[in-house]
Amino acid sequence: MQPAWRPQPQAFDRRLRLAHVTRTALCSASTLVFGAFSAASAYAQDGPALNAATPVTTAAPLAESSAQDLVRFEADKVRYDSDSEVVTANGGVVLRHVDQTVRADNVVWDRKTGQIIATGNIRFVDVDGNIVYTDKVELTDTFKAGAIEDLLIVLRAGGRLAAESGARDDNGNMTLDQVAYSGCSVEDGKGCAKKPSWEVTAARVFFDAKEKRVKYYGATLRMFGIPILPLPGLGHTSDFRAESGLLIPDFRLSAANGAEISETWYWRIADNRDLALTGTFYTGSLPMLTAKYRHLTNLGAFQITGYATRSGLIPLGAPINTTPTGQQSWRGYIEANGKLQFSPEWSLTGYGRLASDRTFLRRYDISRDDRLRSSLNIERIDDSSYFSIAGWATQTVRVNDPQGLVPLALPAIDYRRRLTVEGLPGRFELQANSLAIVRTAGQDSQRAFARAQWDLRTITGLGQEVTLTGLVRGDVYHSSDNALTATPTYRGLEGWQTRGIATAALDVKWPFVGSLFGGAQVLTPRFQVVATPGVRNFEIPNEDSRSVDLEDTNLFSLNRFPGHDRIEDGVRFTYGFDWSFQRPGLRVTTTLGQSYRLSNQNALLPEGTGLSRRTSDFVGRTTVRFGDIVKLTHRYRLDKDSFALRRNEADVTLGDHRRYLEAGYLKLNRNIASSFEDLQDREELRFAARTPITRTFSVFGSTIINLTNRNEDPTGSSDGYQMLRHRLGVAWTDDCLDLSFTWRRDYVNIGDAVRGNSFQISLSLKNLGVK
Repeated sequence: MQPAWRPQPQAFDRRLRLAHVTRTALCSASTLVFGAFSAASAYAQDGPALNAATPVTTAAPLAESSAQDLVRFEADKVRYDSDSEVVTANGGVVLRHVDQTVRADNVVWDRKTGQIIATGNIRFVDVDGNIVYTDKVELTDTFKAGAIEDLLIVLRAGGRLAAESGARDDNGNMTLDQVAYSGCSVEDGKGCAKKPSWEVTAARVFFDAKEKRVKYYGATLRMFGIPILPLPGLGHTSDFRAESGLLIPDFRLSAANGAEISETWYWRIADNRDLALTGTFYTGSLPMLTAKYRHLTNLGAFQITGYATRSGLIPLGAPINTTPTGQQSWRGYIEANGKLQFSPEWSLTGYGRLASDRTFLRRYDISRDDRLRSSLNIERIDDSSYFSIAGWATQTVRVNDPQGLVPLALPAIDYRRRLTVEGLPGRFELQANSLAIVRTAGQDSQRAFARAQWDLRTITGLGQEVTLTGLVRGDVYHSSDNALTATPTYRGLEGWQTRGIATAALDVKWPFVGSLFGGAQVLTPRFQVVATPGVRNFEIPNEDSRSVDLEDTNLFSLNRFPGHDRIEDGVRFTYGFDWSFQRPGLRVTTTLGQSYRLSNQNALLPEGTGLSRRTSDFVGRTTVRFGDIVKLTHRYRLDKDSFALRRNEADVTLGDHRRYLEAGYLKLNRNIASSFEDLQDREELRFAARTPITRTFSVFGSTIINLTNRNEDPTGSSDGYQMLRHRLGVAWTDDCLDLSFTWRRDYVNIGDAVRGNSFQISLSLKNLGVK
């Protein structure tokens, strides 16, 4: 049974409705500006009512009264009793003192004691903009002290405090008794009362006006009227600026660690830096400590996050039980990122990630990334040039990847400049680039090249868009320990190697515009010819051009390889078209194309990439958008001979942000040899959905299914249907509360990151705290 003293949610509704009545009365009243209490004249008790035309005199010189002492007011009617020295104001009374105001139906001021009593639909605004609604308030003539009963405080930054009684001292501090606080709205869109989804009740609340802080005594968090959690020591600032203290805890249940609870201590070191320390306690493992430091400087910002614990580490591939029982060892993870802007042109950007082992991130559900990249990059960017010196490092957390074969790139230098030459049409671009790659147990290589490119774009009289391109480039390479690279075509020749590249290209687009089905369509045929004399490819190490695949995005590229180490030479013709149709609420775009090469380069381009034969496969993309409700994207590659789908990728989204269904399907059926580890086939299905049950209550879910079989990937473990993971959840979301319960299941064991169920509760309270 609820205590009798606990303010009910209806108190919020009643006080807020009363505030609306007050504002309406004030808007309709014809107020008369009278003057100041300190300057009121002496009138007989039964004298006439004062009005704006009445002359005002005072026994004391007005010059001796400071502006800080004056209490100015407006009212429909004012009377003054000279015997008792009591001023009575009725009807739409407004009192003003410095930055504070009081609006009421009636005000009585005793000049002898300085006491002001206001009654009826009171709205009191303090110097910080917080608003107090009540029926009766007692104040001094400087608004510094007073007693209030049955009040509602609307904080300027959001949130409401309702109390049975309160007192305000000379410093503006307030003590409230039998209090309820909520950050929720107490009215719906139609102005009708509604109960807040959460509130904090307390026996007493102290409001520090100087520190702008609210402190609770005997606080309890209630959700939907049910007491959920005691909150001893709860406090927050009235303007909800960040301050040091405990945050709302997090709860979760996982297969690897059992039940867990996380509690965070937030330390606001200064206005520009803070530190969050989180202790996470598990029933199935030792605790973990997390620290997150953030710093904003006059040049930029950076943050560092670290995790540390001690737990059982099971070697990859070893048999495991449902509970990790491996050898106890110290484990952790650290990540950092930031950017410093030294000038409008110069900047330094960096990020780093490092884990103690390959299963730490997955076991503690921090990340599912299989590679952890770190980089430091200093850049200069202006209107016509770009300069960068960068370094790259990668830690693999894949099960079967040797770390010694993962490259370290340091330094990577790139300079580009665009310019125009007087008397010559078109635009020129110059580039100089160098890269050094080091491995602890693999091939090392260094590269440097210089490139000059000229582009001339023009529109003919018939409307064709014609682009001419000329490119020359010179490369220098050095490599060692080439035999340590498993794929022969990636190795190149050991020692110093050089090569020269020259490319010429012609690209023509010819758009045709017309009407169709009540809308407009644009058909743009496109033709391109690219000519590059024979290039020394196999003598050069291949570090950045391994994942080559014909797609709609690179169909008309000068070089279909993704990097610089491999160059597609010879003469080729590429042809295709873009088509778009648009009418109100509907937009359709599609692209289809193919290329033909005069020479056969199946040795350079592996079978299955769509480029190995003279005639390439067909590639295309179609996108359909129906308003903001339907979006469908289909990307595909068709075998040129059998029209078999070598790439089939579809993504569809139905609905909006409240109700949606997302589905994705990918199948790579390229029949590529397993020796090309970067180009393996895969088949995967993804689903995600969310639907509201009511205006605030919704359910959601997602899943990923691996459909790859042994024929598609002989190195994999899937037999054609393997659930990877799924999640299901329910959520409550309104104007002040985000509450969700999620069940997730993993189906794959990776070391001590065991498969099984995980449950998590996420809670966010507006104007109180977020975890």
